[in-house]
Amino acid sequence: MTKVAIIGPGNIGSDLMLKVIRLSSTLEMGAMVGIDASSDGLARARRMGVAATADGVDGLIALPDFDEIEVVFDATSARAHQANAARLEPYGKILIDLTPAAIGPFVVPAVNLDRHAGARNVNMVTCGGQATIPIVAAVSRVTTVHYAEIVASIASKSAGPGTRANIDEFTETTSKAIEQVGGARRGKAIIVLNPAEPPMIMRDTVLCLTGNADPEAIRAGIRDMVAEVSRYVPGYRLKQAVQITPVDPGEALTTLVGDAEPRWKVSTFLEVEGAAHYLPAYAGNLDIMTSAALRTGELLAARSTLGTVR
Repeated sequence: MTKVAIIGPGNIGSDLMLKVIRLSSTLEMGAMVGIDASSDGLARARRMGVAATADGVDGLIALPDFDEIEVVFDATSARAHQANAARLEPYGKILIDLTPAAIGPFVVPAVNLDRHAGARNVNMVTCGGQATIPIVAAVSRVTTVHYAEIVASIASKSAGPGTRANIDEFTETTSKAIEQVGGARRGKAIIVLNPAEPPMIMRDTVLCLTGNADPEAIRAGIRDMVAEVSRYVPGYRLKQAVQITPVDPGEALTTLVGDAEPRWKVSTFLEVEGAAHYLPAYAGNLDIMTSAALRTGELLAARSTLGTVR
């Protein structure tokens, strides 16, 4: 078993802790780290027999079993991760960043984890990125994606202070990853906080303007990718059939695609229902982040200890 620590005992950190304890056969909780001694998350960790410190990363380093911890998940904020990564850098830990800091390479497990199996600091992009980039990548494997735009709609109740404080980072980080990981020539990301009651589960729309290809090959690629993501995010699914329509030759798209002449508009509609390990089922945006982080931690730990990704 590989021991792990989680920095940030809030909603994401608490959900990730429960996933490690309940779901992983290769990872073991070593510590929960926070900065507030009265934190509910730290108290919960202690009740579950997990070592906890309210002294931040310095408290983590001071723990007796710190040397045994190989993987550190950071579920704090973009700014905090920069400081945390710098403090932990001399110790050679594998860092999995659930913030939009993007110090290390972007990783979406179903798309590019193998390419970064030896990295010591990887970034999980954003919840919207984890949900939508696999679709862009699936289309990119069939034909050129001249432009990809994603809209991530999440329940307002599932957006905590960290999410709200990092809206700009969300859009910038996701847009870059749509291009760098998804393979689109140009990417754009939008997030919507929906105040509906009862809260809605996460919904994602992915629009791609593509080159010419067999529409059925595009649909098949998307279906295969959805099946792959659902292996580690069981609540990830298509909301309806993929829509593919021809681009009108006279349609004004130069602001999106420049001089390119796209052939198809590919529209994919997704929903992500949370597993409700700690958070409500409507918080699929948080569940997909913790599920992807768990998958990444398991595979990077396997690579580190065995020299191969399982």
